[in-house]
Amino acid sequence: MPYTNYTSKEKIAMPYTNYTSKEVASRGEVIYKREIRDKVEPKHKGKFLVIDIETGEYKMNADDLVATKRLLAKRPDAAIYGLQIGSSTAYRIGASAMITEKLRTTKNERT
Repeated sequence: MPYTNYTSKEKIAMPYTNYTSKEVASRGEVIYKREIRDKVEPKHKGKFLVIDIETGEYKMNADDLVATKRLLAKRPDAAIYGLQIGSSTAYRIGASAMITEKLRTTKNERT
C-alpha cells in the first residue's frame, strides 16, 4: 500500500475508499461549515480537527495524529477530512485513512 506523509511524525496508508479525494474534501468542507465551525471557532483556533464524512462525527486536538487516532478508534475505516481550525493555509486532508506505522510501534513498545 502506498504511504502519504501525513505529518512529520507519522505516515499513514491510504487504502481503498468509495470516495475520491475531491469528494472527501468537498463533503468535509460542507460538514465543517454547516455543522462544526460555529461551535469551535475561535475558541479552539489552531487545533486540528478531523471529520468522518459519512457520520459527521469529529475529534479535535492540538496534535493532529491524536485527533485522527481517536476518530479511527471508533470507526477504523472512516473516510476522514482533516483541517486546522481557523487556518486557511494549513493542510486539508481528504482521504480514507488508516494509521499503521505508529500504531504498530506503539503496540510493540507495550509488549
